[in-house]
Amino acid sequence: MSVPVPRILIVDDEAPARMRLRTLLADIAHDCPHLLVGEAADAQAALALCASIHADLVLLDVQMPGMNGMELARQLGRQPQAPAMIFVTAHDEFALQAFDVQALDYLLKPVRAERLAQAIRRVVELRAAARPAPRQFTVQEKGRVLLVPVEQVLFLKAELKYVTLHTAHEEYLIESSLQSIEDEMPDLFVRVHRNALVAKNAIVGVEKGTEKRALPADREAEPEKESWLVTLRGTQERLPVSRRQWPLVKALLR
Repeated sequence: MSVPVPRILIVDDEAPARMRLRTLLADIAHDCPHLLVGEAADAQAALALCASIHADLVLLDVQMPGMNGMELARQLGRQPQAPAMIFVTAHDEFALQAFDVQALDYLLKPVRAERLAQAIRRVVELRAAARPAPRQFTVQEKGRVLLVPVEQVLFLKAELKYVTLHTAHEEYLIESSLQSIEDEMPDLFVRVHRNALVAKNAIVGVEKGTEKRALPADREAEPEKESWLVTLRGTQERLPVSRRQWPLVKALLR
């Protein structure tokens, strides 16, 4: 899995301090790739910048006129996609407060290049570890094992003792049950019938159809029941929606 390059914002009220950080970042760019996306001389300017550009990491001072770095960190921490924060300051007495606002490091000026690189790498590692691992199905085909990304799956059907996984171009047998897949990935799949799960992002609509009912050989055939059929991108197959599951499918179409 590739590690994203962090987007960094510098916040310090002293121009020489901002220049020093720019120089250090340039010095470590080869071994510690990053993208400097902006600078701010005070907390209000930093908040305005963060509202218009995305920053993964903020290098900020503590003592600044107006709103100080601690309060800025608190406000940034309330954002839906809060950036990581590293304090870069000449004041060692605020270290405990820094960690109270979830700062990931506290660097004392003058900062050494290697120490800055170490702090940035730690942020990258923590963010990479927090990213959800890509989900996939393990399938067997002609004596080999394949990994099918979950994003490629259109629907899964239970037939007799087997479950078949369908993509736009292939069909595979898998060992997982529909129930286990539904329990593990309720955000991705919806049950449309007792024997079928459909990928939510594959649904394009529904249409009227008929549902054929399998009957024992000694019973007379019953008229086919009118029902809804779900239509999917990437396939001509239509899957019947049971009366019980229709409210769930209908809700996805709103």
